Amino acid sequence: MKNRRHFLQQSAFAGMGILFAKNGFASSMLSLYNPNSKIKGVQIGVITYSFRSMPGSAQELLQYCKDAGISAIELMGDPAETFAGSPVGPMDMKNITSREQFIKLMDERNVVARAWRETASISKFVELRKMFNDAGITIYAYKPDQALTPKSSDAEINFAMRAAKALGAKSVTVELPESLEHSKRLGELGAKNQVYVGYHAHTQATDTLWDAALAQSPYNSINLDCGHYIAAGGANTKETLIAFINKHHDRITSMHIKDRQNGAKGGKNMPWGEGDTPLKEVLSLLRDKKYAIPATIELEYDIPAGSNAVEETKKCFAYAKSVLM
Repeated sequence: MKNRRHFLQQSAFAGMGILFAKNGFASSMLSLYNPNSKIKGVQIGVITYSFRSMPGSAQELLQYCKDAGISAIELMGDPAETFAGSPVGPMDMKNITSREQFIKLMDERNVVARAWRETASISKFVELRKMFNDAGITIYAYKPDQALTPKSSDAEINFAMRAAKALGAKSVTVELPESLEHSKRLGELGAKNQVYVGYHAHTQATDTLWDAALAQSPYNSINLDCGHYIAAGGANTKETLIAFINKHHDRITSMHIKDRQNGAKGGKNMPWGEGDTPLKEVLSLLRDKKYAIPATIELEYDIPAGSNAVEETKKCFAYAKSVLM
């Protein structure tokens, strides 16, 4: 009788397992523990550069995203390549105080990294994608920095784009080249690999800045930074920003969201809601027009004493959520 009862109990549990599996119960239960930052159809994400003040391995970045409640990201190239076995190792961002210093350091590292990129396997990027996806986090953009420069070989650029596809990213992001020859080259290699090239701009942004690159290839696209656009000042206003998004929404593969003062006030990065970037209007536009453009939190204002990048990212996400709800 004891063995019979045990058999019946085990059979019942097995039957429940089959029932739950058929109804996606296990997946539903797992999703309760995974982040979800898609609000009213708008995917709120974060660029992992936002966590530069903290230790930055791929595993640590994943945990930061989970802690902040973020379910989609633009992944920086350095932690991804480190995970994949790059010989240059992780870069310490804490002591970098300027863009010029960052570029100089990246150039020095790239001398070593270039040969590795031209021969490395993509398999670790597949593994990295699975690690993030299993935690409920997707990678919609990949920023491989110095792998897409005019100095980069075709093999190196192809590697970066294949890595992006392996990660599940729709686009690679890179600063808009000064050379039209290079944006044409990137667009052609993007078409070959079926990966969009999202060009980013700082305060040089104008309503016509991307026109030449967009005309060169259907795979050339815009990585729009709304904060930088407003900080440029001059002809760039809240109204022209909204008009720009409406006009180019089908060519914007991702955008950066931050709050900055306009140029007349100095362009300082501010906590969300305290600057001149029309965050509410931009996010509401994405929701109401159903534009499939990820809105990427880029944390650049000074982190208050006693806080950290994860806590401030949470605040930015909460602000976005309050607007969209």
